[in-house]
Amino acid sequence: MDRRAIETLIVDDEPIARRVLREELEAIPDVVIAGEAGNGRQALQQIGELKPDLVFLDLQMPGMGGFEVVQKLGSGHLPVIVIVTAFDQHAVKAFEAGAVDYLLKPVSGARLGKAVERARNLCKRPLAVANEVAKIASTDLPPHPVAHRKLVGRIGKDYFLLDADDVLAFQAAGELVWIVTAKQRLLATQTLRTLEDRLRERQFQRVHRNAIVNVNQVKKMSVLSNKRWLVTLSNSLELVVSKRQAHNIRKILDT
Repeated sequence: MDRRAIETLIVDDEPIARRVLREELEAIPDVVIAGEAGNGRQALQQIGELKPDLVFLDLQMPGMGGFEVVQKLGSGHLPVIVIVTAFDQHAVKAFEAGAVDYLLKPVSGARLGKAVERARNLCKRPLAVANEVAKIASTDLPPHPVAHRKLVGRIGKDYFLLDADDVLAFQAAGELVWIVTAKQRLLATQTLRTLEDRLRERQFQRVHRNAIVNVNQVKKMSVLSNKRWLVTLSNSLELVVSKRQAHNIRKILDT
């Protein structure tokens, strides 16, 4: 049975490293090298233009490192990302803890083949790809600064990476959960309870069994009655605070 070719982009600031990886990849059936990039800006441009299925991404590059590249993949095409790194074992443990796929330089042919096969399977599951990219963007790995938490939202068949700070609220409607930003509404890929647990230490507070708000996006709070409030967000969206969640208003007032 014929298998679809995997369009692949190689990103590394060292020409020799790119050449070695290209030669190894060209020996793997059904892998097509769509292009190469020598820095982060080129990588973002080529990901947008070539829409590769798979990107081998070096972390340490001048100007814009690999983490910054992934964090800027907020919308549009999301490829499978395989990190290529020369970091020590402490860094590798951080990747393993997050189940992020990585290759340690110098790359072995056998390990490269496993990464390609894993990518091949992921390409058939766009939600899994989006979650993997979000996981990489959220990885805390010294000496890099603490990464911003990334969330996955969906519009139609397309998946988007969102900075948690850009989310105004989460609203549940039946079995659906909407992510509300200043410009659009996207379907969340997780339940409201899961999102609440993930963002517990950030600036999000539950105000209703069907709503969580970003307290930094609250523009106005109005008293409706005893223990009932109306919260107005920066995009003018109004949400009623339930009696059960009224104590969370105190947390907002105290911030």
